[in-house]
Amino acid sequence: MAAGGSSSPAVCPVMNFRFPALAIVAAIASGAAALVAMPAGVHSRTDAVARAIAPRGPLAAEEMAHIDVFKKTSPSVVHITSLGVQRDMFSANVQQVPRGTGTGFVWDNAGHIVTNFHVIQGATAARVTLADQSVHEATLIGAFADRDLAVLRIDLPKTGFPPIPIGTSRDLIVGQRVYAIGNPFGLDQTLTTGIVSALNREIESFNQRTIKNVIQTDAAINPGNSGGPLLDSAGRLIGVNTQIASPSGASAGIGFAIPADEVNRIVPRLIRDGRYLRPSLGVATGPPGLAQSLKLPKGVVLVQVGAGSPAARAGLVPFRRGSRGEVVGGDIITAINDDAVADLDSMLTLLERRQPGDTVTLTVWRSGQSRKQPVVLGNSE
Repeated sequence: MAAGGSSSPAVCPVMNFRFPALAIVAAIASGAAALVAMPAGVHSRTDAVARAIAPRGPLAAEEMAHIDVFKKTSPSVVHITSLGVQRDMFSANVQQVPRGTGTGFVWDNAGHIVTNFHVIQGATAARVTLADQSVHEATLIGAFADRDLAVLRIDLPKTGFPPIPIGTSRDLIVGQRVYAIGNPFGLDQTLTTGIVSALNREIESFNQRTIKNVIQTDAAINPGNSGGPLLDSAGRLIGVNTQIASPSGASAGIGFAIPADEVNRIVPRLIRDGRYLRPSLGVATGPPGLAQSLKLPKGVVLVQVGAGSPAARAGLVPFRRGSRGEVVGGDIITAINDDAVADLDSMLTLLERRQPGDTVTLTVWRSGQSRKQPVVLGNSE
C-alpha cells in the first residue's frame, strides 16, 4: 500500500513473486522425478498388493435370524409419499408437490395398505412405492385419527408382495426381540432391531385422544418410520410404529407402536365402512372436574341425554338446573361391563371395542345408589 493510505495496486511486488513460484514448481517436478527413479530396494510401488481375504465362516444364528425376518417381510413394506397442491407464483399453475414421507405395509391381496393417519393427514393425494421401486397412485379408503391409523388402496401386482403376517400383542413379554422396517429420512427398506422395552404405555394421538396398551421399543425409529411394521422374531406384525420420545427429533431409543390387536380390530372396519363408526349412547358429558367439584363418585357425569337415544330408552337422566338454579341430580356412568369408567376418554375406549347393536351393561350411580342397566348401543352417526 502506498504512503498516505492509498489503496492503489503496487505492480512490481506482484511481478517479483513469479520467479520463486516457478522455482518451487521446478523443485517439485525434480523431486517427483527423483522418487520415480528411486531404486526398487529403497521403496517400490510394485510391493503394494491386495491382502489375502480371511475366511469368514458361517453367519451366527442371530444374524441368520435377522436376515430371515428381513427377507420374508421386506417385500410387504412400502414407502408412502404424501402430496399437496402448490400454485406456481409466476404462471399460477397448480401442481402436486411432495409434503412428506412415511412407511406402510401390505394388509391383504386386495391392495390395502396400512399406515399412520398422520402420514397422510392434510394430503390431497398419496403415492406408494413398492419394494421393487414401482410407484402406484393410492386411494384413501378410511382413517381413524383417534388411533392414528389409515388405510390406502393401490392396484397391487398379483405376485411378489404378500400381505404381512399378523401376530398378537396381548401375549408380548418385555425383553423379547423385535424388528422395525421402514423408510427413515427417506432411506427405504431399512431394518433396525431391538427389544420390547415396556408394555401398556399410553400416548396421545394427534387429536388428543389417548392410545392405550402401546408397545415401547428401543429399536431405532426415526422420522419416515411412521406407519411401518414392528415385527416379532417370527416376522409377524405385533405393532405399527407411530411416535418417538426424543428431544432432538431423531431416535433416542424410545419408540412407540400401536398394538397389533388394536390394528386388527380397527382396520377391517375402516375397509368395510370407510371410517370407524364408534357405537354411541347418545349422551353429552360434563367437564372432567365436574364430578370432583360436586363431590360425586368418579365416572362420567351426564349433562344431556338425546331424545330417543339408547341412553334415553334405557331410562338414563342427566344432571340439570332446577327452577331456582340448583343442581338436580342425574346419572353418572361408573363402569361398562364391569370395566371402570374414570372419564370420557376411558368410556369412549371401552365403547370402541363394541359394535352398534351390541348390548352392554352400564353401572350407573344416582342419588347415592348404583344399579346395573343394560343398553343397546346405537350408531355414532
